[in-house]
Amino acid sequence: MAGTVTHDPPPDAGGLQGRPLIVTEDAGLLDDLLRLCAAAGATPEVHHGLPERRGGWEAAPLVLVGDDAARRVRGAARRRGVVLVGRDQDDSGIWRRAIEIGADHVLVLPDGEQWLVDRIADVAEGVGRPALTVGVIGGRGGAGASTLACALAVTAAREGLRTLLVDADPLGGGLDVLLGGETAEGLRWPAFAASRGRVGGGALEESLPELHSLRVLSWDRGDCVAVPPQAVRAVLAAARRRGGAVVVDLPRRVDEGVAEALAQIDLGLLVVPAELRAVAAAARVASAVGMVLRDLRVAVRGPYAPGLDDREVARLLGLPLAGEVPAEFALRRSGEGRNPPGAVARGPLARFCTAFWERALIEAAAA
Repeated sequence: MAGTVTHDPPPDAGGLQGRPLIVTEDAGLLDDLLRLCAAAGATPEVHHGLPERRGGWEAAPLVLVGDDAARRVRGAARRRGVVLVGRDQDDSGIWRRAIEIGADHVLVLPDGEQWLVDRIADVAEGVGRPALTVGVIGGRGGAGASTLACALAVTAAREGLRTLLVDADPLGGGLDVLLGGETAEGLRWPAFAASRGRVGGGALEESLPELHSLRVLSWDRGDCVAVPPQAVRAVLAAARRRGGAVVVDLPRRVDEGVAEALAQIDLGLLVVPAELRAVAAAARVASAVGMVLRDLRVAVRGPYAPGLDDREVARLLGLPLAGEVPAEFALRRSGEGRNPPGAVARGPLARFCTAFWERALIEAAAA
């Protein structure tokens, strides 16, 4: 059994550092909690009552209070991240004791063990604000979505953000190729096809190829052209937990795997060439994507057909305008492996991407 207790919210304990705290004298319960901590890769601090050292209760990122110790912590400062843990499935009084100590959750073992392992693992990974996750999708074939996705990722990494570029289009040829790293060592999507539940964010990051100061999850040259939706969900959730920026290059079709990706994207960019057929095609893409992704904006790419400009394209699509994606002649050499998109810091494409990240990060911080 697991559940959430509704009570007046305690003061924010954001920025807490350190190991999870276990408070219990129940030897059997302690063994269970130590086992779950080990499974999550965390080393806890254990006390029979409130820690004597100053700030020990307040500073722990997660507090697991055994039901036997509820009375001993009743006078502790109210804070978030307190879980009351018991082992008696028939004890309805545990809910009252949880309210008395200001617990956020009640957990009765063995039910809810996986939930608790996930929470402890978040602590072990130092989870803070999730990554700002941006999806890029072409309004039609050849719109330049992959180029923009790469440029956004390269720019984010250059700005000092921990950055992961995800290739969600198995038929796109591989973003590692566009970045000149098709032979780089590291795992590709097929290696994660069997992923279920939780994927460790740190392990994911370390397993992927590193190109131009960012990590890239792309496709190999094999026959695999899809991974199960559960794997997409687990991998993207792990990527987001690491913080920084995640850029996802999306295909124009919306299947179950793409829907899982869209569900974890904060902001989408629909890249549309400024021509009427492209606008018509983009309208269909926007209709499908907009069913899952709430914040979808249009990035217009010239040259412009007669009677069109970036504002008119945005108006026709009924979407907010993210701006005009500039052409960059240096990209003609990227196919030779010299410069990936956005690599020229003073180039027009990199300047567009820098301005985009500045606005997007400010918006995310204010949300």
